[in-house]
Amino acid sequence: MNRQSQAAVLFLLGAALLHAGTTDLYLRYVKAGLQPLLLASGAVLIVAALATAWYEWRRGRKGHGEAPDEGHGEKHSHPEPRISWLLVLPLLALILVAPPALGSYSATRTGTALQEPLAYPALPATDPLPLGLVDYAGRAVYDHGRTLEGRRVRLTGFIALDHDGTPYLVRMALNCCAADAQPVKVALTGAIPPVLQPDTWLTVTGTYTPRRTRDPVNNGPIPYLKITSAAPTPEPRDPYDESYNN
Repeated sequence: MNRQSQAAVLFLLGAALLHAGTTDLYLRYVKAGLQPLLLASGAVLIVAALATAWYEWRRGRKGHGEAPDEGHGEKHSHPEPRISWLLVLPLLALILVAPPALGSYSATRTGTALQEPLAYPALPATDPLPLGLVDYAGRAVYDHGRTLEGRRVRLTGFIALDHDGTPYLVRMALNCCAADAQPVKVALTGAIPPVLQPDTWLTVTGTYTPRRTRDPVNNGPIPYLKITSAAPTPEPRDPYDESYNN
């Protein structure tokens, strides 16, 4: 692949990153906080592509104005293999195809990633209280529900069914990108809907219960939520990040 072709591929890659970063597409790959770095990377690649193309254009004009060296004749150019243009296909896939977010298949084959929070901020007096699933799970397990007692909470997540049919409400937590996503699970009890389909997104309202179980994959702690009502909900804009509506 010659320099002009390399510049074209760089430009397409930069444009793909900018396209992903200016739409919700990037949320399928990385956490929301990395958007500025993604946009900066796209801009740098486009600038590098334009600089490469300009440099090659100037070198070509300079070369045309010079006579060939005596005794050597003109240099023969060799065509580049066309198969190298297959490098463009992943870029087109990035632009045209939005991969689905990780769901119940990954959740049931990966142990819960629940970790002890550093602090337990005070909760507003809203009723029911919209709470992130990870926040609820951390308070329920490691704070023993002290800040949840007597409160109705509202959580959103997707359904995953264990091998024995145990229903979990799940959100996938990210450290950096979708490649390192791990599930945080809340087991459901109480007024569970009679029919639950894996990967269905639900918003559930319920109360804290001290009951808990162990993840069959890694023996990690899984708290329960006693449901009083549940309703289907569209997949959120960012399926990986928790939404703390304080």
